[in-house]
Amino acid sequence: MSYLDRDTYRMYHNKFGVGPGPHLMGANALTGNDVYNHKGEDLGDIKEFMLNMKTGEVSYAVLSYGGFLSIGERLFAVPFKAFKLDTENKRFILNIEKDKVENAPGFDPEHWPNMADKTWIDSIHNYYNVEHSSS
Repeated sequence: MSYLDRDTYRMYHNKFGVGPGPHLMGANALTGNDVYNHKGEDLGDIKEFMLNMKTGEVSYAVLSYGGFLSIGERLFAVPFKAFKLDTENKRFILNIEKDKVENAPGFDPEHWPNMADKTWIDSIHNYYNVEHSSS
C-alpha cells in the first residue's frame, strides 16, 4: 500500500506540484507503506513511527515482517535514518539484504523492547549501521 492510498486530504495528489510532499509527509499517510530493499525484494510494511518527544524527531519506523494477517508477524524497530522514500514507486527503501532483516533483533507485538534503554539503542543503531544522537 502507498501513501497515495491513505491521502485523506489529497495533499499528495495535486497535479500542479504544490503541497507538502515529498519533503514533508504526514505520519498517518506513511503508516502502512510497503518497504523494499535495493534489489526490489519485499521487506514488509511500516506499522508505526516512534517519535522522540524531546527532540520532535522520528527515531524509528516499526517494520512488520513475516506472518500472515498479523499471525506470527515480527516487528523490528529500524532507525528512521536508514529509510529512503521512493517517490516513484510510492514506498520506502531500506538498503539491507533480506536475510539481514530476517535475522534482525525483533520482537512480537505483545512484548515491545525498552526503547529508552541505551544498550538497546546502541545495538539497534549498530545493527543497521546508522549513527544516532545522544538526545
